[in-house]
Amino acid sequence: MRPSLLDPLFASLTSLPGIGPKLGKLFAHLLDREMPRVADILFHLPTGMIDRRARPKLRDVAPDTIVTVAVTVESHRPPPPNRPRAPYQIYAYDETGTITLTFFNARRDYLEKLLPVGERRYVSGTAAYYDGMLQMVHPDRVVSEADLASLPLIEPVYALTEGLSLNVVRKAAEAALTKIPTLPEWQDEAWLKQQDWPSFRDALTALHRPADPGAVAPDTPAWARLAYDEFLAGQLALALVRANQKRLAGRPSVGDGRLKQKILTALPYSLTPSQTRAGDEIVAALARPERMLRLLQGDVGSGKTVVALLAAVTVIEAGRQAALMAPTEILARQHFKTIAPLAEAAGLRIAILTGRERGKERAETLERLGNGELDLLVGTHALFQDEVEFRDLALAIVDEQHRFGVHQRLALARKGEAVDVLVLTATPIPRTLVLTYFGDMDVSQLREKPAGRLPIDTRAVPLGRINDVVAAVGRALARTERVYWVCPLVAESEVSDLAAAEQRFAELKQHFGEAVDLVHGQMKGTAKEAAMGRFANGETQLLVATTVIEVGVDVPEATVMVIEHAERFGLAQIHQLRGRVGRGAKRSTCLLLYRAPLGEAAKARIEILRETEDGFRIAEEDLRLRGEGDVLGVRQSGLPGFRVARIEVHGPLLEPARKDALLILSRDPTLIADRGQALRHLLYLFERDEAIRLLRAG
Repeated sequence: MRPSLLDPLFASLTSLPGIGPKLGKLFAHLLDREMPRVADILFHLPTGMIDRRARPKLRDVAPDTIVTVAVTVESHRPPPPNRPRAPYQIYAYDETGTITLTFFNARRDYLEKLLPVGERRYVSGTAAYYDGMLQMVHPDRVVSEADLASLPLIEPVYALTEGLSLNVVRKAAEAALTKIPTLPEWQDEAWLKQQDWPSFRDALTALHRPADPGAVAPDTPAWARLAYDEFLAGQLALALVRANQKRLAGRPSVGDGRLKQKILTALPYSLTPSQTRAGDEIVAALARPERMLRLLQGDVGSGKTVVALLAAVTVIEAGRQAALMAPTEILARQHFKTIAPLAEAAGLRIAILTGRERGKERAETLERLGNGELDLLVGTHALFQDEVEFRDLALAIVDEQHRFGVHQRLALARKGEAVDVLVLTATPIPRTLVLTYFGDMDVSQLREKPAGRLPIDTRAVPLGRINDVVAAVGRALARTERVYWVCPLVAESEVSDLAAAEQRFAELKQHFGEAVDLVHGQMKGTAKEAAMGRFANGETQLLVATTVIEVGVDVPEATVMVIEHAERFGLAQIHQLRGRVGRGAKRSTCLLLYRAPLGEAAKARIEILRETEDGFRIAEEDLRLRGEGDVLGVRQSGLPGFRVARIEVHGPLLEPARKDALLILSRDPTLIADRGQALRHLLYLFERDEAIRLLRAG
């Protein structure tokens, strides 16, 4: 049960004065939540502030600045009757000069009441010169001498959505501040003192009612306090999930090495040192009596599939089964294709299960799986379905983790008794994000590429030289090499993304005819597969694509990657795309086509890509330049991004939050001591209450 003390913060936002159903809908859009609550507006922190403290005389006003001036109203000049759209102008003065106050679509009676002739008023807004005259268009505030004391000199500015004004959001935040109850302190007292942080309520108040211009910066004590609260809630929830996993007894799987040896013999190359090390770590974890929950991070082309297969072989040698789940059908078939010849050499019985397998074939696979005649099943989300029953599933391998939430990886693990879970990701993830999203897991890394991989020559080319690029593509095709041409996702609109790819496809087809093919995200799975198949087996040589080819596609003959509008892609994404070439014996090139002139950030991104192919370094830089949401595809994948914390500013607080969470649980595993009870409030506030359900279940 949620502590009743939190009820005022979990009340609907429409319970605040002045917010009816109509505004409620706009706030739902702004706060990205169907039914926004009071807490949501409190966590919608200001993005800046307006400083109204400058009080110059009219002659001293600096143009294009926000000022508050004391003036006497001289006269009103409404628009003439035949020109209702003309501005309504009010002339005012002080002892040093004059100013025109300009309003559009204004009501005369309202303005005569607001600015009566002959009265003194304090007017605040942006002043500018127009035709040599000082004027202020639509002043933000107009108050009388009596009301001057209530004019806030420093006002927060918020991100808005169409239909919501700054004033409405400010009023909502103001009203929400009055609803914050006196909550028990969940932070360690000594730590709070050491950091010189305010209480939870005082931190929110300091940000929504800033006392000076610097008060709304993310590096202030108030913001840092709230960021640490959010980190601590996340780390505590992950630690509880992990403790719950550990508490559930595992089943050790110990292989005898006979199948593993056959696979190593069948490999056309020897394992890299980090493949060997990761493999040993996984085999050791499988042999322990606790459940394994491990993340295998590998850079593009570092050989994760082989390490995953060797892990599967360990449990198969012990007489049990393994499953490998990929997020898309293309990837599932790719894995199957990589694994099949090695499985055959070792005498493994494997099958594939996706949405495409139907009828008799599907029924047969399910029957063989249920009676233990299959050792390894490769598939997509289809593996979650109820009718999929294993005889004895020991290991669930999940590829491209950040497209599957915690729920899905647990769902697959429930397909057997005490299932070990190995998660693969081809996205090198910065350490801070590993802690954030995978803090419930042990981590193995593949840092090197397999022997024989040649470096990729990366060049930046302005779009104005696209004809040179088309000519270079023609030369590669003449050498019977293969080329990818990737078009961008434009402002996350599938329509324009598709249009861009289809238009480029039509233009390139005029040059190169039937050698050109197209693949995009809106094609049916079978059509996508067919296009990829034609490219892989050489029927076509130039594949125009959207980013659907980003992960896992393996065509060794591909030597050129053209990325159009590279400035629109994140670093990690370009690195992933670049990794689609350079997989064979020939030298490969990646051409980054950009629209000139490049901004500073885009320039920095392209420079890093030219400098290095180390995905881990690229990921850290991407995080620094773009923030965590974009790096992990949080916006697209439904992962919980941070609401308050800014990784690029508050990242150093993650490690202390992790240590704090582990220490708390070592002392009070069921959160029943005083601080533990206070921390339950924190978990609910940041919506990590799933972890509390684990406590109850345990």
